[in-house]
Amino acid sequence: MKRIYQVLLTIVFIGIAGIFVYSKAKETPVKDKIELVGLPTQIDFAGEAAPLNIVDVRERLDREMLINTNLHSSTTLVLKRANRAFPVIEPILKKYGVPDDFKYLAVIESGLVNAVSPAGARGVWQFMPETAKEKGMEVNEYVDERYHLEKSTEAACRYLLEAKNKFGSWTLAAASYNGGMTGINRQLESQQVSDYYDVLLTEETSRYVFRILALKEIMQNPVKYGFDIPKDQLYYPIESRKIEIDTPISNLSSFAKENGINYKILKLHNPWLRDKKLENKSKKVYILAIPTEGY
Repeated sequence: MKRIYQVLLTIVFIGIAGIFVYSKAKETPVKDKIELVGLPTQIDFAGEAAPLNIVDVRERLDREMLINTNLHSSTTLVLKRANRAFPVIEPILKKYGVPDDFKYLAVIESGLVNAVSPAGARGVWQFMPETAKEKGMEVNEYVDERYHLEKSTEAACRYLLEAKNKFGSWTLAAASYNGGMTGINRQLESQQVSDYYDVLLTEETSRYVFRILALKEIMQNPVKYGFDIPKDQLYYPIESRKIEIDTPISNLSSFAKENGINYKILKLHNPWLRDKKLENKSKKVYILAIPTEGY
């Protein structure tokens, strides 16, 4: 009898628990709802309007807008990082006469961090080693200026000015940053067209400019797309002093301590230093950043 009583109690308990779980499940709101946003009525890259009247152009932009407005963590991070990186990038673009919109190309290339691609491209501007050297950057086991934001931005400007001179279009110059000048030119000639929005390209290059346009639209109007980030949560530039070095540094850890910081901080603020020492037989002048606050 006692055994039957225990079984009945167990059945009743399970039934009550099931009802409770079911009722809570019904009350739980659906999370991660996809946000649908309307497309802008007009949009341009570097003053060159995207022809949104063409169906496939509208749909390709729509795809990138949907993806990036719903990649909440990634888009939030680039908005935070831009507050630190853009003040470095913008004056260099202006100095070279490259449109300000190209800062969004850096966003889609790397998320504004010193990324490393499977193919070997590195840095915020994602240069391959040979292209980096062609554009005047030092790349070796001790120094890799692809990780130097100012110098890699200048190299990107030199590439983009060359591409603009070749194609006569900033939009095609941007596309060539992904597809290569030779590759883009080959497709334009074979398809007998002269505009990015008229040429059929590989999947990646076909999406490339639309990704730039989407990030430009979202980053210029973050609140409109649900990214209302308080100013105190943005990443601010860190104050630093610059020192010139024209001799080798045998031990970067010791050098860092002599300058009031540690090895980690030295490498974080000078990521172009790639070893634990700096060889400098040629007596080249290097400028190192030594943070003075906020580190």
